[in-house]
Amino acid sequence: MSDKKYIIAPSILSANFATLGVEVEDVMSSGADWVHFDVMDNHYVPNLTIGPMVCKSLRDYGIKNFIDVHLMIEPVDDLAAAFIKAGADLVSFHPEATKHVHRSINAIKDAGCKVGLAINPGTSLNVLEDVIEDLDLVLLMSVNPGFGGQSFIKGTLNKIAKVRKMIDATGKDIRLEVDGGVNLSTIAKVAEAGADTFVAGSAIFGTDNYEDTITKLRAQIS
Repeated sequence: MSDKKYIIAPSILSANFATLGVEVEDVMSSGADWVHFDVMDNHYVPNLTIGPMVCKSLRDYGIKNFIDVHLMIEPVDDLAAAFIKAGADLVSFHPEATKHVHRSINAIKDAGCKVGLAINPGTSLNVLEDVIEDLDLVLLMSVNPGFGGQSFIKGTLNKIAKVRKMIDATGKDIRLEVDGGVNLSTIAKVAEAGADTFVAGSAIFGTDNYEDTITKLRAQIS
């Protein structure tokens, strides 16, 4: 997936959608690694954001970077397939949003895409036990999903450490991504707990100089 130890994945939810292609180009050329999509359906979460057309339009615009799609939607399977067709490289979904977690994981993999499972602050890690070996990524939510700009839930640090142990026990190359309230004051603790992939939205797009911000974020975790 990547030979980089640490991946910074700016969430385009915080970008300026009037000039999205330019925004994504800017943030990627400023040192970011992945493009992170927060997809919300006003059903599984209380907000409505973007669909596969936005993914396809970025590909058509010329964005070739790794696109990391986080589905906060239910049901999962049809929209996962639509995002893969639109150019997603990795699709994560929530176990509560599908009746058959294993089937949904395999449907994404069978379509030639990498797959992740997203775990909410109140969701038990037990859900990972029987499927972790099939995953390319575990996404831990450090806020309750639905809105950008929320504060980091400190209890997530224990959870990150537990998932890191679970991943290490598999011996597989599974990334551990954290999303929610990741910024200059939290990223070092998140990395220390065991995360290697960091979603940051307003912490990057809300600043005047993306390159300076990403450099500072990297300095915190190096």
